[in-house]
Amino acid sequence: MSVAEPRRIVLFRHAKADWPQVNDHERPLADRGRKDAAEAGRRLADTDVPFDLALCSTATRTRETWKLAVHEFPHRPKTIYEERVYEASPGELIALLNETPDDAQNVLLIGHNPGVQGLAEILSGTAESDARERMSRRGFPAAAFAVLSFSGGWKTLEPGVATLLDYWAPSE
Repeated sequence: MSVAEPRRIVLFRHAKADWPQVNDHERPLADRGRKDAAEAGRRLADTDVPFDLALCSTATRTRETWKLAVHEFPHRPKTIYEERVYEASPGELIALLNETPDDAQNVLLIGHNPGVQGLAEILSGTAESDARERMSRRGFPAAAFAVLSFSGGWKTLEPGVATLLDYWAPSE
């Protein structure tokens, strides 16, 4: 892979979680979350982005979201369950993405708000079509994702270097 080829980052918020009497890290998906995670997986598969790597928070709701979404993909990318994604700020997520090997062209990050939404807003210096307006209007509800593109190596990822290509959120 050449660092000159555009890279894709998909920032994917976990689907709707339930609120049982467990600590936050162990919260499972709600029934609606399971349905939305599968739908988001179908929508992600429709983007035709061949993911090389998925970085997924270790929280139960993100792991369940990923398991349901990836089932819809034509091929499963290498998955790393990364505890640093849980409760990460946008800056911490950029630092984590900066560690990505350059042979990974397209990366999917499955995480939490407010970090995922903040990262999408911070990275996207430009946007195509009405993606930014839709993301601003809807926010980043559970199971939403943003598709971004940038050029260069992962170590060069910083605020404003990406283009927001697409945004999707389940209907409420």
